[in-house]
Amino acid sequence: MPKERLFEDTDEDAERVLIDLTRATPIWKKFEQVVATTWLSRGFALAGLRMRYPEATEQELKLRLGALVLDRDTMIKVYGWDPEVRGY
Repeated sequence: MPKERLFEDTDEDAERVLIDLTRATPIWKKFEQVVATTWLSRGFALAGLRMRYPEATEQELKLRLGALVLDRDTMIKVYGWDPEVRGY
């Protein structure tokens, strides 16, 4: 039975090195990487919102960002923002 691959477009030896490096990475470093990726994603999302809504205030941008990650009921209940009416 062939071994399942994580990345079909990556050389098997390179994939093994990647897996070994991931296993050797301390948990605190992995959390650090997750936080960095989260902030980067947030930055990209805000940049996209700024392009779509150039006149929006920072508060409005934060609400629109919240609407991208929170469900509609939470946005309405907590922030009084209905994304289906005001937009995402």
